[in-house]
Amino acid sequence: MSDASVGLLASLRGVTRTFVALLRTRLELLKVEAEEEIGRVIGLMLWGAVAALCGVLGMAFFGVFLTVLLWDSHRVLALGIFTALFLTAGGMALAITLRLARRGSQLFAASLSELKRDETALGSEDVAR
Repeated sequence: MSDASVGLLASLRGVTRTFVALLRTRLELLKVEAEEEIGRVIGLMLWGAVAALCGVLGMAFFGVFLTVLLWDSHRVLALGIFTALFLTAGGMALAITLRLARRGSQLFAASLSELKRDETALGSEDVAR
């Protein structure tokens, strides 16, 4: 083989090695982001469930407490007020849930940004040559 073909082969190996290292780094970043998102979602679901359960139980017991307290004088009014409060709180929770669902996730945002930078950098190298 001539020196030019040996140099070309070595250069091709170097480029391939660099590409594989870059790809490995990006895949590791994707893995880390996925693990972080999974942890965030699990924590959000667990703490949200605990908060919802405690809130619902607290409101229910408070409604029962005041209804029993007003049983002799205004029991129907107390039940109507608490029904309206619970339905309003449920509607507000539904509105917040829908807003959060529409916002979407930022999963892989950093990886996509890095890949875009890589693409831009590789594109500018081609133009410079």
